Amino acid sequence: MAEMIKLAGNNLDAYLAKPNDNIKGAVIVIHEVWGLDDHIKSVADRLAMEGYIALAPELLADTLDLDSLRGMKVDLFDPDKRNQVQPLLRQHMTPMQNPKFAKQTIVNLESCFDYLYDLPEAQSKVAVMGFCFGGTYSFNLAVDQPKLKAAIVFYGHADQSVDELKRINCPIQAFYGEQDESLVSNLDNLKQKMTEAKVNFKAKVYPSCGHAFFNDTNKFAYNQAAANDAWQITLASLEENLS
Repeated sequence: MAEMIKLAGNNLDAYLAKPNDNIKGAVIVIHEVWGLDDHIKSVADRLAMEGYIALAPELLADTLDLDSLRGMKVDLFDPDKRNQVQPLLRQHMTPMQNPKFAKQTIVNLESCFDYLYDLPEAQSKVAVMGFCFGGTYSFNLAVDQPKLKAAIVFYGHADQSVDELKRINCPIQAFYGEQDESLVSNLDNLKQKMTEAKVNFKAKVYPSCGHAFFNDTNKFAYNQAAANDAWQITLASLEENLS
């Protein structure tokens, strides 16, 4: 069963997918910068088929012009058009740099966590899974929410200090594409900080892949072999940490 709902309190729109039976726990699914689109809904549906209640909130519709952004999506990954699109993309994403946006996004994610945590069938077992923008905020929620059971991070950025990372109580499984230079070049530093913070952090880097390799709606970025492997690792991590 899947439907759009509004969360009480902040009136947040979210896509909710539920298994028919044998529920193993719940997962917050955080979208890319394109907002809550069909790709993210399909991820939620796949999680529901595996036994997890999946809640995918729309976190950007009140801040960005998502229709315009989505119109740039394909061109951003097209090598022949990327340089032309990047300045426009940065201009459209300027409102996200406001500190108030980051604070409100965490508030919204906490409302998602509370919604799932309070569902009797979820048994207080809640994980987070995010992509790009959503991967970054998966890191952020792991720092902010001590009751989180696991974080699955696809090509997300973490700029927290060691002291901030020490607040993480859950294991983190992260995935990156080798060609995603801005993230991969900082990965050794992130691993060192996670080690100092005593966080159970695992990262897998896929060769010959770039950013958004999991997104099967992006013909320039998608890598089927890497996506399938990351999905199996994701399911194993959820099974281990939400069991």
